Amino acid sequence: MSFLSDYGRADEFVGVCHAVMLDIAPDLRIVDITHEIPPFDVRAGALALTRAIQYLPEGVVLAVVDPGVGTDRRCIAVEVADANAAIVGPDNGLLAPAVAMLGGPRRVVEISAVEYQLHSPGPTFAGRDVMAPAAAHLAAGVPIDALGPEIDPVLLTPALVPLPDEDGEGRIRGEVLWVDHYGNCQLNIAPEQLEAAGARVGSALEVTVTDAAGVANARRARWVRTFADAKPSELVVFVDSYGMCALALDRRSAAAELGMRASTVVAVATERSGPAPPESVPIGLGRREARA
Repeated sequence: MSFLSDYGRADEFVGVCHAVMLDIAPDLRIVDITHEIPPFDVRAGALALTRAIQYLPEGVVLAVVDPGVGTDRRCIAVEVADANAAIVGPDNGLLAPAVAMLGGPRRVVEISAVEYQLHSPGPTFAGRDVMAPAAAHLAAGVPIDALGPEIDPVLLTPALVPLPDEDGEGRIRGEVLWVDHYGNCQLNIAPEQLEAAGARVGSALEVTVTDAAGVANARRARWVRTFADAKPSELVVFVDSYGMCALALDRRSAAAELGMRASTVVAVATERSGPAPPESVPIGLGRREARA
């Protein structure tokens, strides 16, 4: 069993869900992926689950980031096509990218059978009362179709994954997907896109970060293989452990220094010919919305 949520560790929520699952399946082993997803951030949860899913042990995955708890959104269990696994969580887009990575859904059911749920004193802790029991029962061998009626997979809520724009002249406009513990910023830009724009490892790049007020900050960067290849204070682009381009400073937080967070707009371009740009050039721009 693997478990991801936005519950944090300050309250008892994670421990209670563990207890509920272990009461149903005493031999269960639980891998806690993370419980530090920003509260209510379904996109962050979906991206974290997708990054982790290919490394998790076979079996059941429970993912709970559920700002719509208590509404008519469904709790679901998804049997995936290309792995011996089922994923349990809310039908709000949280599960969709991970399910797609594992080959898509084979069967999907709505968790509605009360005999596989806890009696609920209120509707606001479905992770404890509905999803954790369902996940534990699946891990204990209960067939997925016992949990409730089957749902057409095409009716599931999709995830909103932002795609980068390419202008055909070597400039790619994307955004930050994720900032890790070290302040490295994963982009929604693949290395193949940089290569198609003419860049290679060692190439000089121009990186423009646009803040929430629409003000852009242009900096020189270099495509490197690893952190240690960066010079002191040099902004670098590298291919991270998940195969995406990321921005970093060696042993420092690129996010803190450049004011980046998830959804920050970032453009990357091969450095233009002519005089080198200064290290940092503020450019006033009107407000522009990132494309999803």
